[in-house]
Amino acid sequence: MVRDHSTLYELLMDWVHEKVGDHRYKGASLKSFAEEHSLTSDDATELLKYGITEGGVAQRWGTPGKPAVSLTPKGLDLVVERRRCLAPSIERNKAARRLVLRRVWLVGEARMNVSASTKALVGTPEATVAGYALSAREIARAAGYLKGKGLITGYTESSEGPDYATITAEGQDCMENYNGDPDLYDKRGHTGATYNTYLPNAHGVIVGEQQNFTQNNITGIDPSAFIQLADYVSQVSNTLGLSGGDHEQLRRAAHELHDEATSSTPQPSRIRLITGQIKDRLLEAGTTMAATVGVQMAEQALASLTP
Repeated sequence: MVRDHSTLYELLMDWVHEKVGDHRYKGASLKSFAEEHSLTSDDATELLKYGITEGGVAQRWGTPGKPAVSLTPKGLDLVVERRRCLAPSIERNKAARRLVLRRVWLVGEARMNVSASTKALVGTPEATVAGYALSAREIARAAGYLKGKGLITGYTESSEGPDYATITAEGQDCMENYNGDPDLYDKRGHTGATYNTYLPNAHGVIVGEQQNFTQNNITGIDPSAFIQLADYVSQVSNTLGLSGGDHEQLRRAAHELHDEATSSTPQPSRIRLITGQIKDRLLEAGTTMAATVGVQMAEQALASLTP
């Protein structure tokens, strides 16, 4: 899996805060962070350099040759903001479960009987919800949930979930017939209102790009306005003049919204949350025409959801 420095940087700051709180003169072991997140020592060193350049962390020497990391005032502010904006745990948990199941399935499809590393997901661009990274603990809990439901199998010494897992027959069924959604798999047999949405040149829906895609969902949501918003934001994000971090969060949120809106069971609460995140970022971009149009699209899309 490709690790993303900006995503791991978020997790590093959050992890340091968990270890030492807001104490500016104490540090947490970089080696411990690397071990918990399956990073090599070289990768951890590069991440530390990135974080120092971004201004959120500083290096403290705990013992010779073993750097410790502390938060700067900027880093503390970023952690507080991250925690304020994080999605409710229920939405993050659901996203983590879908992500882990899909990862284990993809590895099994590519290499028969090979276990997938669930930890390898941490710090990847796809391991986010509304632009905010999923932690190693959230990924581990998701793996434990899936194992408990019989969708994956694997041995673990911890109380969380397996670090390496393989797909089960039930997990295969969930992926192939229920869009990889463990909640939908639990509720199989349920029916509801159906919307058919025609998406020309849809992207990011299934493996490989499709020229045309027809979606059926049974949740009673018309997702077309949210799909249009996600695609619009993806097109104009580079023109909004946002800082690197804000631009990346907006781009990720647009990707998350597109994926959720084009799933077979889009969740209203999650769609509302991600759309709200997009609207906030667009408002921060000022009063340019592109940002104003995006805000209006977000407001109209949100108005289509049943309260």
